[in-house]
Amino acid sequence: MKKILSLLAVLLVAASLLACGERTRVLRLADIHADGYPTVVGALAFAEYVLRESNGSIRIEVFNNAVLGDERTTMEMVQTGSLAFVRIGTNPLSAINPVMNALSMPFLFRDRAHMFSVLDGPIGDEMLTSLTSQNLLGLSWLDAGFRNFYNSQREIRTPADMAGLRIRTQESALMMDMVRMLGASPTPMSMGEVYTSLQNGVIDGAENNWPSYVNAAHFEVAPFFTVNQHMAAPEMFLINTQLWNSFSAAEQDIIKRGALHGAQVQRRAWLEAEQHYENIARAAGNTITVPTPAELQLFADALMPLYDQPAYAQFAPIIERIRNVR
Repeated sequence: MKKILSLLAVLLVAASLLACGERTRVLRLADIHADGYPTVVGALAFAEYVLRESNGSIRIEVFNNAVLGDERTTMEMVQTGSLAFVRIGTNPLSAINPVMNALSMPFLFRDRAHMFSVLDGPIGDEMLTSLTSQNLLGLSWLDAGFRNFYNSQREIRTPADMAGLRIRTQESALMMDMVRMLGASPTPMSMGEVYTSLQNGVIDGAENNWPSYVNAAHFEVAPFFTVNQHMAAPEMFLINTQLWNSFSAAEQDIIKRGALHGAQVQRRAWLEAEQHYENIARAAGNTITVPTPAELQLFADALMPLYDQPAYAQFAPIIERIRNVR
């Protein structure tokens, strides 16, 4: 009897697949962040949308908590086709496409509204498709907020307070150059190493946004947080281009719309998370420093020479376009 029931179950599954017209394609999406983090919330919304709109023929499985590796590793996996999607920021991408640095230049965006006017317009579209020679295609833009400095040693109000501090950065030449220009020593390392490195004194501080500062528990070992918002580093959902080209036009439309839906969900979750995590840090008694406009100008003045360095001066045309967006 059990064998008959098992056979019936197999036949039912086969019939349902035939009704869909094709076999379900199961694809993986990687993210380094923990459960409940805004990018993970957005990725799950992306997956749910695609599963529903494809009538179950395309299933995206989200692997977060860095179980598939760090951002650089998972980006390379998407390039080779061993992974379908990755959530990643512009800083790691600059290693394979330097133009991504244009979006991460210091004090470039006037505010969040300006940033998304850029990203959701022609400039953002150009950036999403600028990686196709590397087998990568951007699908939608996510909010990663603005980045700030935090450390375990002392309050930072001006660049002078950063002298001698060892600051973790992503593996990005631009970010390392910025930290040097502010008088500190850049120490590139993966996100997963930061907490222990802060705890053991390998580094004195790092720079990131509110959700990462608290969600990764860095606020426990680096209680001095400065809201200087020195740069933005937008993020995106990426897909392998060969995989993308294997889909029909209708399937591509579903995936694209799913990525845009996931991005909108993520952006809303991000705004809520920023306030939530700031509240947690303040309740913990951390020193939250909001520089005055004059003090912020000192940070901007210290970093403006970056725009004239040959490695970044090449982005002058696109930076001018960004600044002209209203």
